[in-house]
Amino acid sequence: MKSRELQILSLNAFSGEGAALPPDIAALVERRQRSFGAGSVLFYDVPLKVVKAEGPYLHASDGRAYLDFYNNVPTVGHCHPKVVEAVQRQIGQFNIHSRYLFDVSHDYAEKLLASFPASLSNIVLTCTGSESNDLALRIAKRASGGTGFVVTQTAYHGNTSAVTEVSPSSYRNGAPPPHVRMVPPPDPAIFGNDVGQGFAEAVAGAIAAMEADGIRFAGLLVDTIFSSDGVFADPPGFLNAAVEVTHKAGGLFIADEVQPGFGRTGAGMWGFSRHGLTPDIVTMGKPMGNGYPVAGVVTRPELLADFCADFGYFNTFAASPVATAAALAVLEAIEEDGLIANADRVGRHLKARLTHLMGKAPITAVRGAGLYLGVAFGDESGPRADIAKALINGLKAKGILIGAAGQFGNVLKIRPPLCVTTDHADQLADALEQLLTPTG
Repeated sequence: MKSRELQILSLNAFSGEGAALPPDIAALVERRQRSFGAGSVLFYDVPLKVVKAEGPYLHASDGRAYLDFYNNVPTVGHCHPKVVEAVQRQIGQFNIHSRYLFDVSHDYAEKLLASFPASLSNIVLTCTGSESNDLALRIAKRASGGTGFVVTQTAYHGNTSAVTEVSPSSYRNGAPPPHVRMVPPPDPAIFGNDVGQGFAEAVAGAIAAMEADGIRFAGLLVDTIFSSDGVFADPPGFLNAAVEVTHKAGGLFIADEVQPGFGRTGAGMWGFSRHGLTPDIVTMGKPMGNGYPVAGVVTRPELLADFCADFGYFNTFAASPVATAAALAVLEAIEEDGLIANADRVGRHLKARLTHLMGKAPITAVRGAGLYLGVAFGDESGPRADIAKALINGLKAKGILIGAAGQFGNVLKIRPPLCVTTDHADQLADALEQLLTPTG
């Protein structure tokens, strides 16, 4: 089949075409469409009505418990008791904006910053990853004196006006403006065996083309596991050459850790750590609070001071006592539950199981690290988004939730809560094998 590029919100989306919906689901879909209109996005051929969640499971109105291999936002597990208790306790005491003093925000900031390289010692708390990336762009522009950014072809970094411009995957029509230049993802199929050098040369070419058009370079912005591009994590260290090119050109390196951060790769807290890098700016998002809206930007003090000399920054709901109580509970749960080691152990086990399927199905690659994996489908005709879509809905029928990614929507995106076990991983691998080899 001929492949075509897909807009990120169309991946795994409910279309309503030809679906026989149960009466309660049909009624809710009608209400949803009437109230939310064209802005409504739902998953699966038959959307789920969720009634509760716990650990790695979502419970739906159909009476089934669905094993969640899609939702990275509840980092430590849905409704983790420690997070629930922290939020309930704090909101019962007080909740106010951050222009007052209270201990919990400082406790959180100090504990979080201790996980970063020593030079990254200041944090600005926000509510969403979009706000974080928006602020990061502003800091980079102020520090570099430039306005131009380099991103990957199918990147997604959020949905403010400025951040949508550096999120090529958000465009249904048109393309990013001239100050945003795109490079291919770090794919061995594109760059060969030396992915790092190839990717760095692509970044250098994008910078040169930008500056030839009179646009001064400000920075390189990447999600350090390249999730929307189809998940590219290896080899560790390949990002170094591109960051060196960035710095030589006078730009800053922004590491978007919304998806790979907080232990997901199984190799420490941050995706950039796998590459032995110290970014200039790091951004974080919703997994920071296990779904409570808290996010942040970490950077060097001189970069923040330079920005704040020209602009004030205040966010009413960021750094609130309840937000930072939720985020602190997440850090404590990651430690107490051993979730970074679990991500490494379960991720290795699952990756091995999935790699074993390559000889039995049209799988072109199994990529990723820890509990962020991508399984790409294709054949001699090109990428096979139809296989990925069929598997998404086939797995749902077996009680497992999963999503898609990549330029052509042909990559299964595996990013469960970090509390999943090897038994859960085997359930996913067994179900995939049954769907891919029905007569095997």
